[in-house]
Amino acid sequence: MIDVTVGSMRVEVVGEGGPVVFIHGLGATSSSFEPLLSDFSGFRCLRPDLPGSGRSPRPHARVTIAGLADAVIRLLKAAVGGPAHLVAHSMGTLIAQHVAALAPDSVASLTLFGPIGEPADAARERLRDRARLVRADGMIAVADTVAAAGLASATKEKNPLAFAFVRELHLRQEVEGFAQSCEALAAANAANHRAIGQPTTLVTGEDDAVAPPTAAQALADRIKGARLKVLPRCGHWTPLEAPRDCARLALDNIRAVS
Repeated sequence: MIDVTVGSMRVEVVGEGGPVVFIHGLGATSSSFEPLLSDFSGFRCLRPDLPGSGRSPRPHARVTIAGLADAVIRLLKAAVGGPAHLVAHSMGTLIAQHVAALAPDSVASLTLFGPIGEPADAARERLRDRARLVRADGMIAVADTVAAAGLASATKEKNPLAFAFVRELHLRQEVEGFAQSCEALAAANAANHRAIGQPTTLVTGEDDAVAPPTAAQALADRIKGARLKVLPRCGHWTPLEAPRDCARLALDNIRAVS
């Protein structure tokens, strides 16, 4: 594994072969895809920490979804050099949709875990409240709540390390970077789904309160040819809760193109 900097992003690169770029969600880092990597032998896997998250510093301008999408597009052009498969989670799935619509020649396929679209008004307000809360009280104010709400009951019972890991991902975030990322998602607009023609698989958990199956299906219906898979006894953090299933579904989608 090597660690490189592209623009302002720290990017972990491992393996050789067709490029796969992993885009993490809000409050996460490149490490949220670590459980999938052992299945991706034969591929060149690039995992950035998005600007303002993990080890990547905040951009000089405020964090926005458009800016995050542009950072991923610059990564694709600078470090990949050809169409890459995008594998994304949560907020990363919205970024991936924008990237696929804006730079279609750079994207070979989309696999979207815990897929989200444009937030509803209530979700926008919750995100703004979360930003205000962490600025006032730090990441400790949200870490337990987010981890508890995002994982299925079965996961918390059988795999307490998943709860600890999601909690720690949040505790390690820089407060202002996380707050601006919350506000970026709160202000986000939908991607132009009519411009997305790449093979697309959406994966959600039956117990996902952030991307419930009904909402994920509605999103799939807006992307031509997209298919939805629902994982039983799984919440929002599908790559952590069901890594083997997630790796298999992503590779099925990728190999259908390759």
